[in-house]
Amino acid sequence: MAAHRRVITGFSNPTVKALRALREKKHRKAARRFLTEGLRLLTDARECGHIPEVLMLADRRDPHPLLTALEEAVEASGGEVIETTPDILSKITGKDNPQAVAGVFAEFDTSLEALDRSGADIWLVAQALRDPGNIGTMLRTGDAIGAGGLILIDDCADPFSVETVRASMGAIFTQKLAQAPWAEFESWLRKGDGQLVAASLRDAQPYRGAPYAAPCFVMVGNESRGLPEEYEMACDLRVTMPMKGRADSLNAAVAAAVLGYEVLASLS
Repeated sequence: MAAHRRVITGFSNPTVKALRALREKKHRKAARRFLTEGLRLLTDARECGHIPEVLMLADRRDPHPLLTALEEAVEASGGEVIETTPDILSKITGKDNPQAVAGVFAEFDTSLEALDRSGADIWLVAQALRDPGNIGTMLRTGDAIGAGGLILIDDCADPFSVETVRASMGAIFTQKLAQAPWAEFESWLRKGDGQLVAASLRDAQPYRGAPYAAPCFVMVGNESRGLPEEYEMACDLRVTMPMKGRADSLNAAVAAAVLGYEVLASLS
């Protein structure tokens, strides 16, 4: 396939407007595309088999072998390479000091049916998380502990937002991602193997030494409300982490990391 290559120098160019619109959720959903900025993230994507459909390059940039590899990958896949000014790149990404490269990717299949639960011993689950940074951090945590991916339950922040992708530090490309309402997730989970574990204060046992079993689905709730009681009661295991100071809970993403590493140690 032949790649399309062009130069854009005008802020009013329709392509610039369309790419800039991807910073907004409604436009991302309509286009089913999302933005990623930076050589490291784009290189992680390429190494995981994700090639951007559109590659945007600053016309004043230093040569780099990884950048050359990205260009070659996009050209080989028949994508589009756009050279533009740093100011226009800044307008597209929303950053005052943008990196010299950004890319547009097609959104992934986020259905539960696309997951292979037997592919990993640990999976992370988040219910109604509203902070994109927390979702990105959970993706990054999942990559660190060797989880299969992250399942977002109910009304979570957009996992394909610029903020989430940036916070994931490339893990958006290494982790499987699924989205589903609670009822659909619970039905899917119970059709196969899987232990559902909640970070909880309701009839919970200490998280250290708890009887974890693979595949283990580690679930945390909303940043301010935690998990609904009915969700916790549907879990196979509820565990709690000690709070030695005045705080009565951990940040949701931090709790997922602490619990995820304990499950990893238990199952290793």
